[in-house]
Amino acid sequence: MKPGLKQKIEKRLGQKIVRVRRLSGGKVSPVVRLDLDGGGPVVAKLGSGTHDLTIEAYMLNYLRQRSCLPVPEVFHAEENLLLMAYIDGATGLDAGSQGHLGELLAECHQIAGDSYGLERDTLIGPFGQPNRPSKSWVAFFREQRLLYMIDIAGQSGHLPRGMETRLKRFAEKVDGYLIEPPAPSLIHGDMWRENVLARGGRVVGILDPALYYAHREMELAYMVLFDTADDDFFASYRQVWPLDADFMKTRFPIYSLYPLLVHLAYFGRKYRQPIDSVLKTFDF
Repeated sequence: MKPGLKQKIEKRLGQKIVRVRRLSGGKVSPVVRLDLDGGGPVVAKLGSGTHDLTIEAYMLNYLRQRSCLPVPEVFHAEENLLLMAYIDGATGLDAGSQGHLGELLAECHQIAGDSYGLERDTLIGPFGQPNRPSKSWVAFFREQRLLYMIDIAGQSGHLPRGMETRLKRFAEKVDGYLIEPPAPSLIHGDMWRENVLARGGRVVGILDPALYYAHREMELAYMVLFDTADDDFFASYRQVWPLDADFMKTRFPIYSLYPLLVHLAYFGRKYRQPIDSVLKTFDF
């Protein structure tokens, strides 16, 4: 850590930093643990100028104030520096923590909004995430998730022109496959294993949100896609929220297109094949 930044953090916290350790994760911004001489530890996320860390602070505070999700307390936020409480946990999920995660998300998804989207735009990884409020989930998903991220992936150079054309044609027809849910649900938005900390069979921390109000199946599709949710999770979740039989068959592959396009834009061409498979499933 650069001396100037170290001094800045010490002044902000009012304590000396005695040790700095890099933490796992942090694919977009480096994350370090700071041990302090008068307490702590504290976590610092260090921005690179690609996106504004005050947006992440806003999302964490939003979840902390409105939901049961155990997100870290924010101590300080500016564009390239975020200071948070350290949570003692690991990223492995056993049967107990899977079940607990199901309970937590089912409760979070019961928090209803007046519209789909949010009061402000947020982030998904390094990319801006538009949240202009909409009364229609299908229209919101098509315009502000699918078509928006198709354009981002196209600009990245990783999305072939032919696949981009197929995706846009599919987006025009997506209302024939999706449904309008009873109400908008608050979702975390980036729920995969590296963003969940567990200890002793319980979830003790949830990190890096990309939140907005959505069809709750959007969250579940993301978790299935990246192997975050197993049978123990769904057994717990279904006790509160039954799932439509058509979710896995029809809507899961459609909702998976958004995170796949995010990953294609950021990580590159290896995500073309699963996108192609989804399009072929629907004969596009």
